[in-house]
Amino acid sequence: MPITIVASSVPKPPANIIEGFRGAPTSVISDNLARLPGAVGLRPYHRGGKLVGTAFTVRTRPGDNLAIHRALDLVGPGDVIVVDGGGDETRALIGEIMKNIAQWRKAEGYVIDGAIRDVAAFAADDFPCYARAVIHRGPYKNGPGEINVPVTIGGSVIAPGDIVVGDEDGVVSFPAAGAAALLDAVRVQVAREEETLKAIREGRYQGAYGKS
Repeated sequence: MPITIVASSVPKPPANIIEGFRGAPTSVISDNLARLPGAVGLRPYHRGGKLVGTAFTVRTRPGDNLAIHRALDLVGPGDVIVVDGGGDETRALIGEIMKNIAQWRKAEGYVIDGAIRDVAAFAADDFPCYARAVIHRGPYKNGPGEINVPVTIGGSVIAPGDIVVGDEDGVVSFPAAGAAALLDAVRVQVAREEETLKAIREGRYQGAYGKS
C-alpha cells in the first residue's frame, strides 16, 4: 500500500534557537505555553540526554512500520522522527536496528506514539527515544502511511518543522514561529525559580512561588 510523502525535508530554525532550548526544562516550556501542549503517556527509554530538534513526522497504520523505513531514507541532522502509531501497543514499530539507522543518518531521536522493542539497546545508549510501551512482537511492513503531515502524539498535535524538546519529564512541542520569544520567557522563569531555590536554601523564602 502507498506511502505518501508530502515533503522530503522540513525547515530548520536558527541554530541558536535550537541550542537555547537544549538547556530549557520541558516543564518550564510547558508553563509558558499555558500548560497545554505536551505528549501524554510517553516515557523516555534511553539512558540519558536531551532531545532537541525539528519534527519530521510519520503517520502509520497501527503495528506497521513501512512508512518509518521510508522516512529513514530521508531524515538528516536536526530531525526528530515523530511517529503517530495510533497509540497501539501490540506491535513494536522500531528496535535496535532502526535506532542505529537513525543515528547513522544523524537524526536527533525518536518520539513514538506506539511501542518499541530491544529496549536494552536503548537503555544502554544516549540516543533519545520516547515511546508508549515495550513489546517483543514485531511490526507489519505493508503500509499505508504518510510522511510530513500533522500528527497526533499522546493528544498533542505536532506539525512538520515544529520544535520538539524532550527530557526526563517528557516531550513538548511548539511551532518554530514565536520560538525566540518563548525562549526569552523560559529563561526569565528559570532565573526566577533559581532565585526561589536560593531563597529556600538561605532561609528567606516567604511563599512567593505559590503566587506565580
